[in-house]
Amino acid sequence: MQKISTMRTSRKNIFQGQLTIGLDLGDRSSAYCVMNEAGEIVLEHKLATTPEAMKQVFASMPRCRIAMETGTHSPWVSRLLTVLGHEVIVGHAQKVRLITKSRKKDDRLDARTLARLARIDPELLSPVKHRSAQAQLHLTEIRARAVLVSARTALVNAARGLVKSYGERLRKCGTEQFRSIHRELQVKYADLVASK
Repeated sequence: MQKISTMRTSRKNIFQGQLTIGLDLGDRSSAYCVMNEAGEIVLEHKLATTPEAMKQVFASMPRCRIAMETGTHSPWVSRLLTVLGHEVIVGHAQKVRLITKSRKKDDRLDARTLARLARIDPELLSPVKHRSAQAQLHLTEIRARAVLVSARTALVNAARGLVKSYGERLRKCGTEQFRSIHRELQVKYADLVASK
């Protein structure tokens, strides 16, 4: 992606006045588009979707309005950009029809659309507010536990099904006792195989 020509104006001159930035977040890299007060694109570029790259690009800019969509990276990026002093608008990804219904899927065009919408009327983005870092950490713990419990249940059910194919049934028990039942079966079938 190339930069928009600035007709030999310095970086300092580009970032004068009220700027609006559209930031299309990707998993590895993100595209951004900087618009001036008149709605002209003064800069377009890509950057790595990492805290270091975000700081390097946005810490040196004056206070801007930055728009992005909800996604995997939007919670931490929005918090980081807010700490850097920017006004951050996180649009509801499913409600920004100009992007979700677009036939041309292009990060650069999405960044432009986000910048235009944020410049004209941020409400067009159906803004959402992310949880705090602490609340997100608690939710992550809850979700991780739910995944582990689900995986444990699937493993126990699989073991029960496999044992039935040998004419056996595992007695009902909690998952804590499951290991001792597993050992009993190992001993039983080891003896059975040895006797043959």
